[in-house]
Amino acid sequence: MNNSTLPNGAQNPDLLEARKAYDALKAKGLKLNMARGKPSGEQLELSRPMLDILDSSSDTNTIDGLDCRNYGELSGIADAKKLFGAYLNVSEDEIIIAGSSSLTFMYDAMARAMLTGVLGSEKPWGSGGKTKFICPVPGYDRHFAICEFLGIEMINVPMNEDGPDMDMVEELVAKDETVKGIWCVPKFSNPLGVTYSNDTIRRLARLKPAAKDFRIFYDNAYAMHYVYNDVPLLDILEECKQAGNPDMVYIFSSTSKITFPGAGVAFFAASKANIAFTLKQLSKQAISWDKLNMLRHVRFLKDMDGVRAIMARHAAILKPRFDAVIASLDELKRLGAGDYQRPDGGYFVAYRAPKGCAKRIVALCKEAGVVLTDAGATHPYGKDPEDSYIRIAPSFPTIDDLRSAMEVFTAAAKLAALE
Repeated sequence: MNNSTLPNGAQNPDLLEARKAYDALKAKGLKLNMARGKPSGEQLELSRPMLDILDSSSDTNTIDGLDCRNYGELSGIADAKKLFGAYLNVSEDEIIIAGSSSLTFMYDAMARAMLTGVLGSEKPWGSGGKTKFICPVPGYDRHFAICEFLGIEMINVPMNEDGPDMDMVEELVAKDETVKGIWCVPKFSNPLGVTYSNDTIRRLARLKPAAKDFRIFYDNAYAMHYVYNDVPLLDILEECKQAGNPDMVYIFSSTSKITFPGAGVAFFAASKANIAFTLKQLSKQAISWDKLNMLRHVRFLKDMDGVRAIMARHAAILKPRFDAVIASLDELKRLGAGDYQRPDGGYFVAYRAPKGCAKRIVALCKEAGVVLTDAGATHPYGKDPEDSYIRIAPSFPTIDDLRSAMEVFTAAAKLAALE
């Protein structure tokens, strides 16, 4: 794909051929949306039996006799703490089962920190002056949106193949007490699919922040969400305890992509001291969460073997979709029209276009009826300085639609690279 032989790009035969191929696809009038990592209908069907687990004749009591139809148990029912404590490898007094959305709980945790501080704070994070957060990039747009909405300044740190650039992280947190935390997606990260190495997690646990109320916001959204290979992840809470920093990490997760997005179960894990502090704050906000939904999940999933079984079925549905995306990106890589990092799991593949091409590719795809996540969404404030990263979400479309979408994507990427 060499467009340097002719001074007039419009007469370049490669460019003309790429434009012709793109126009032919555009003429098909496709209407496909790949903007977000939503489970497909096939995946949602896996959990349909859960809807029938509780009926009018069902026992609604927990293992310790609590009636889930009534108020009580702000920390969540014992059954759910046992199951999801095992899921995150924490004890039952190191976890809160809360609501249906971990993102909501992340926002609330950040907002509470800004308003009242965290355990160990001398004053609220938002009580004057700047509050800064480290954001590994490319990263998750919803994390960035929380910070931007709350007026928290974001500091970009590059993501490497083993996690964030820890030399930069260590330097930033050690010298500036206004740096109050870092966002982390430690396993199959959004969007690169990176899993943090043992060394990265140990270095996070051993951080020596200038801010004594520094927190690692550890969004373990894809803890068991493998597609090709389930990569092990070191236990950060245990590492923090061993490093003398037991209160430094907040762990968030949910069943949103295990059962039903928006109707799953969210959980928050941390040190016992953090859990007690958080429950005291939550008691001003809520009386209890949806315990019937917790009970429904426990009776459906049963135990960790049950979780592993449903995740294997998810992987079987996702694999051919990821295969289709990777085949198209391999073609672009061979042509020198971009690159990508093959993920072992998660919900995304991150394509790295030639510099200055990402927005053009997204616009071309939209013109041809394929909606992608906005270029720049992978960076704070929507500003990718190299205009290079595009997040591809393979999960939701049918296989046939996905192949059609990737045909458009490939044509758009070739055309943008030549232009």
